[in-house]
Amino acid sequence: MIEGRFHEEGKLLFEIGLVAADGEIIITDALLDTGFTGWVAINTKI
Repeated sequence: MIEGRFHEEGKLLFEIGLVAADGEIIITDALLDTGFTGWVAINTKI
């Protein structure tokens, strides 16, 4: 399961780790962009 958070503008962000050619892991935020423009159902009872 991937855990994420909502940005102030309502965008969904989650943390990913990128692996460089030398093996170094770079942690950064990624934006989930599905291209969906309608309503989304989210379970708030977690």
